[in-house]
Amino acid sequence: MTSSLDSLPKIGAPATRALHGAGYTVLRQLAGVPRGDLAKLHGMGPKAIGILQAALEEHGLRLG
Repeated sequence: MTSSLDSLPKIGAPATRALHGAGYTVLRQLAGVPRGDLAKLHGMGPKAIGILQAALEEHGLRLG
């Protein structure tokens, strides 16, 4: 999987809506965001968080 920092990776529609609702529209915005904060978003589950973490790691970045 190759991801861009200027878009979000393919995660479920509820998780994507949750991110957009919280103001996150590109992957680079998630660098340093605590996993717990993302987990609190309605529609965001462990699988989506794992996909986001993996996508960030491709660029040497991490969730907080």
